[in-house]
Amino acid sequence: MTAARRRRAAPPTRSKRRGRRGVVRQGPLRTHWLLLTALLLTLAATLLFQGYTQHLYDARPDQAATPAAAGTVPEAVRTGGPVIDTAGGQPRTAAPKPGTIALTFDDGPDPRWTPQVLDALKQSGVHATFFVVGTQAAAHPELVRRMIAEGHQVGIHTFTHTDLGTAPSWRRSLELREAQLTLAGAADVTSSLLRPPYSSTADALDDRGWSAVRQAGQEGYLTVLTTLDSEDWRRPGVPDIVKTVVAGPGNQGQIVLMHDAGGNRQQTVDALDVVLAQLKARGFRFVTVSEAVGMPDPVHPAGAADHWQGLALIWLLTGGGLVLDVLGWLLWAAGAVSVLRAVVVLVAARRHKRLRRRGWGPPVTEPVSVIVPAYNEIAGIEPAVRSLLASDHPVEVIVVDDGSTDGTADLVESLNLPYVRVIRQENAGKPAALNTGIAAARAELLVMVDGDTVFEPDAVRMLVQPFADPGVGAVSGNAKVVNRGGLLGRWQHIEYVVGFNLDRRLFDLAECMPTVPGAVGAFRRSALLAVGGVGEETLAEDTDLTMALCRAGWRVVYEERAKAWTEAPASLSALWRQRYRWCYGTLQAMWKHRGALAQQGQAGKLGRRGLLYLLMFQVLLPLLAPVVDVFALYGLAFLDPVRIVALWAAFLLVQVLMGVYAFRLDKERLGPLWSLPLQQFVYRQLMYLVVIQSVFTALAGSRLRWQRMQRYGSLQQPVTVDGPGAAQGTAPEPVGVGGYRARVHEAARNPGQGT
Repeated sequence: MTAARRRRAAPPTRSKRRGRRGVVRQGPLRTHWLLLTALLLTLAATLLFQGYTQHLYDARPDQAATPAAAGTVPEAVRTGGPVIDTAGGQPRTAAPKPGTIALTFDDGPDPRWTPQVLDALKQSGVHATFFVVGTQAAAHPELVRRMIAEGHQVGIHTFTHTDLGTAPSWRRSLELREAQLTLAGAADVTSSLLRPPYSSTADALDDRGWSAVRQAGQEGYLTVLTTLDSEDWRRPGVPDIVKTVVAGPGNQGQIVLMHDAGGNRQQTVDALDVVLAQLKARGFRFVTVSEAVGMPDPVHPAGAADHWQGLALIWLLTGGGLVLDVLGWLLWAAGAVSVLRAVVVLVAARRHKRLRRRGWGPPVTEPVSVIVPAYNEIAGIEPAVRSLLASDHPVEVIVVDDGSTDGTADLVESLNLPYVRVIRQENAGKPAALNTGIAAARAELLVMVDGDTVFEPDAVRMLVQPFADPGVGAVSGNAKVVNRGGLLGRWQHIEYVVGFNLDRRLFDLAECMPTVPGAVGAFRRSALLAVGGVGEETLAEDTDLTMALCRAGWRVVYEERAKAWTEAPASLSALWRQRYRWCYGTLQAMWKHRGALAQQGQAGKLGRRGLLYLLMFQVLLPLLAPVVDVFALYGLAFLDPVRIVALWAAFLLVQVLMGVYAFRLDKERLGPLWSLPLQQFVYRQLMYLVVIQSVFTALAGSRLRWQRMQRYGSLQQPVTVDGPGAAQGTAPEPVGVGGYRARVHEAARNPGQGT
């Protein structure tokens, strides 16, 4: 190696690194959790309110209420007029004057039928009274304003068309107040007229309805019942509607019930012109309810407070509807994309398996330099190094001790193993340790290994076979979780086998591999030097390096037969720290290499395939996950719970099928998959929160410190390496490495031969 190359690969000093990065705030922010919580609570409140207004809306016809006992209804009310005032101690009623007809329309406004009713009334010069439903008025405030502008009278028909007789007192008050505020926000007016849904004539009042009428009177409302039901809600046909209305009045004044919403009202619209013409011909005068009973106009300008509260209520309803629409589209899109991803990943895995049967070309037998960066790895460094020396491929092992304080370097040196070199340096970080190892390596083919990883005997040999293709610059191996005990271990095992394994097969076929894991990866030394070695700008140096190689035109492939065993975090806090660093570092690398989106060749494949895939499935979809979960709870509460559970079961079935296939590909036992449903409920949420934390931290411009995982010594030593200087005694096999002893090759006894 030339002096220039050695200077280029040498690790930077700590002062240089500090100067380049500058003074930055360390550690994650806390305020974004408050923001996220506030957003989720706001979303939940919006969905609850939307569910209340939309899915507690009672769409039964007004006459569908079941009659009940009427023992408490005063006789004077039962035999009195249709307008009832219970504000005082003694209820009073009023009836329409003879020769007058007050047309009333319930359940609107409706964007299709209400304008047609208004047009017919305007053409005949008739004023009517419209009892509007609050949610309908909020959705179509322009129609309420048109009613007022054209001289019609408005009253309220509750907020969600609920049966006040069966509702508790608190909901009655809420229904009336919200309907009144909606009227104030929509048309800047208030009205003291109320028609309870499912009411009819005064003599049909029952005890429950009378209770609602009395409470409404105490809150300042006049209850308007009816004397003549057109029965247009039955849709009996235009002739029957006309006959019912025209034949009913006799010479008495009437309050006629019709509908401008609540279903198809074409028959009502068609009958209205005929009714108006025939009753006018008989000398009847059409008036509003207040005019019919001779009372002052009950509609008044709204106060400023009510008007603005009403506007806020309308905006909330409108925003809630928009949120539901957006969520609906997003959920459909996310579901479609997820299913498409599952299909593509499974097809790619099957094709990848067939392609691997063809081999890479002539066997690669040249020696390999294995670089092991180590910082306080005393718990696992010995089994890691011994497993490398047991490889059935010629290797030299370079342990770069990055300023360990636990005696890691001393332990490796005390083993006195052949073909193992220890290089000590001041603590400068993992990238600097790797660059030191690259500079000291003798071979062209390099394998980089974490200090907590144990290789299977054929892993190195399998890992370097793809280099038979001169276009291959790096190879990703197959990292396996060794500590699978407990739910957390099983969940990570499933994640490694299903998520990482299947995705890497897809990336390999698409030639856009974004990451060669630090636990098990191989590289061409010349390719590494050409891209400037391992960068220090991100916390995911393996992802950054892999993307740099892709952008330099090298192909990065996946060799699933190169298996290495690594220790996964054993606690939630350790898992959080590890994944937080991974995710944050991946975001850094994606941003650093965003220019690949506009490049051609191998770089373009990384940008337009790999980066977009990561953005979609590792950033955007996880960010939506809490919203999806909140919406799922909304669906269970307000939609069809059977349908929601069925959709969830279908999603889970897809995950299980992918898991089974991935486990079969990797020759793993299917037993751990029993915990997959629990993983979706618990572990998945944790991973989503990691992504959210990472994105918020990145947007805030904060930088994380390197967070090293605590080692527990789950990995055990492989069989003894017999040879000059080898340590004496027999050690147990690495946990989970099946058939380790039987597969130890003769080369394991002389691992450095040929280097």
